[in-house]
Amino acid sequence: MSEPLIGVTTYLDRARWGVWDMEAALLPAPYPRLVRESGGIAVMLPPDRPAVAAAVVARLDGLVVAGGADVEPVRYGAEPDPRTGPPARERDSWELALIDAALASGTPLLGICRGMQLLNVALGGTLVQHLDGHVEAVGVIGRHKVEPVPGTRYASLVPETAEVPTYHHQAVDRLGAGLAVSARAEDGTVEAVEAAGPVWALGVQWHPEMGEDRRVMRGLIEAAAAAAAAAGGRT
Repeated sequence: MSEPLIGVTTYLDRARWGVWDMEAALLPAPYPRLVRESGGIAVMLPPDRPAVAAAVVARLDGLVVAGGADVEPVRYGAEPDPRTGPPARERDSWELALIDAALASGTPLLGICRGMQLLNVALGGTLVQHLDGHVEAVGVIGRHKVEPVPGTRYASLVPETAEVPTYHHQAVDRLGAGLAVSARAEDGTVEAVEAAGPVWALGVQWHPEMGEDRRVMRGLIEAAAAAAAAAGGRT
């Protein structure tokens, strides 16, 4: 059995390396490292034309929508709060199209931080544009506890209260259609959501790539391998 091919979305930003200073597709190394250590092969998915999203997803065994900039509030019918960051419109368009394609095709999907928020928005949900207490300091990953909801997919992966790496100032407000809450923080903030049907789609508000617990990513990899095998694919 070959390792599942997992697409991971990327930033599109200006960067400097060596003698160069130019726009670049960026992905923090902990993302592909977590995919690799969990049994998959990571491929980067920089922003592209939404029209090709379904064709791209068809070549993957699983999809990870990575963290990053705040989702533009217009995507969920809201005016921007002064504390909402600048939009990443190319990422929003591309990643929403990827999410739609993954849900339509049954391709296993994991949304991380911004990725969870986009999953909620893709299904008609809204976001809290600012909350306090989930960012320790600018550029510093904090930690807090999350409690699984019994009977959920997330709880089957992590059945106990877990301390997770966190860095976010936004969160799920109104839940998207077909989603269920599968974990909460001690203050009641929604920390994980998942599709309520047979499609393996899970979003976590924290950053598993910044911690040591691989169970959430392993869940995605196992689901991707099983789905591909059932379809007679690569794995």
